[in-house]
Amino acid sequence: MKTDVLGRRDGDADAGPLARLGHHRARDGSDGAPVALDLDRPHAALVVGKRGYGKSYTLGVLAEEAARAPGVAPVVVDPMGVFSGLTESATFAAEVIQHPTVRADAIPPAAWPALVGTDPDSPVGSTVWRAASETGTLSAMRAFVDVPPEDSRVGPETTRAAQNRLRRADSWGVFDPDGLDASALCGPGATVLDCSALDPAPTNAVVYAVARSLYDARVRGAVERLPWLFLDEAHVFFDGVAAPALRAILTRGRAPGVSLVAATQRPSALPDVALSQSDLRMVHRLTAGPDVRALTAADPTYLSAGVATRLPTRPGDVLVVDDTAEAAYDVRVRTRGTPHGGESPRASAVAADDTGDADRSADGRDTGDEAGDAARTADSAGTETAE
Repeated sequence: MKTDVLGRRDGDADAGPLARLGHHRARDGSDGAPVALDLDRPHAALVVGKRGYGKSYTLGVLAEEAARAPGVAPVVVDPMGVFSGLTESATFAAEVIQHPTVRADAIPPAAWPALVGTDPDSPVGSTVWRAASETGTLSAMRAFVDVPPEDSRVGPETTRAAQNRLRRADSWGVFDPDGLDASALCGPGATVLDCSALDPAPTNAVVYAVARSLYDARVRGAVERLPWLFLDEAHVFFDGVAAPALRAILTRGRAPGVSLVAATQRPSALPDVALSQSDLRMVHRLTAGPDVRALTAADPTYLSAGVATRLPTRPGDVLVVDDTAEAAYDVRVRTRGTPHGGESPRASAVAADDTGDADRSADGRDTGDEAGDAARTADSAGTETAE
């Protein structure tokens, strides 16, 4: 059966690597022809959906496919700690970096005041800004503030406040002179940056540095593989220090060959550029009015019925709006080949485990609950594509 390739023009149907996404979804719910996404050229993709309907699952499917593709370097920013299962594949390589670090000078001096939570026009903010401009490491920034230049006219209160801001940034543990760069991120296989232990500010620092490093490296021709940056909970970063680096990829990433796949539960919290510049929009179930309206405002003219009338209702179903082909497709996302860490824990499972422990302690045998096990197995199969 012929595979439909999204993100490609008809004349390029057989060119380059593909990402197997799933199958067309017929009106009766059955599977139709296979559906894949283009990985040969750079793309800006948006994956949205309410909790539990497959947003992060779909992001994992695309990351699996990118990890298998020759010439592609997938980098996954994992703010929730749910993508470590990618390392369990037997068909591609993947590495999880538990404590990602970046260079302090990868963050532009103008962004440092906002990063440490101060107004750039305030005395404290201008002191931090100057420290970042004059030095290249966080330790050097702190030393600069401890002994300000004679011409700075910084008072002791300002010095103490700036010291406290930079001391807090140091406590995040994300700044290192030997931090990640594009060459370390663009090897074979996938790289997962586990940011689940980090607050939004340090995670924004990591995302800015990584996104900018990938973009700049391709502009300079310093790396050969085409980077694909996968970003979960994207609204946190489009609303933070990382936003300028992400906007650069969205608006200028096509020429150097840098792709961005941004996933969020809250499309209404994204800037207009994230919607307008996405040539692939993958929409799972949405029910919040502001989120539906945000997507409707970006409805393309070729989608006569509108996104709101075609929203999926089942976990794992997705509406893909393809600007390249100027068409929309109802798709059922395939089953992942690696474990998905996004399922929510259940009290019923804990209770069942407690009952099993009690049975084992009573007579030394694992009597368990076969009916409960069967029910859980069936339920797991029915929700395997949930976020």
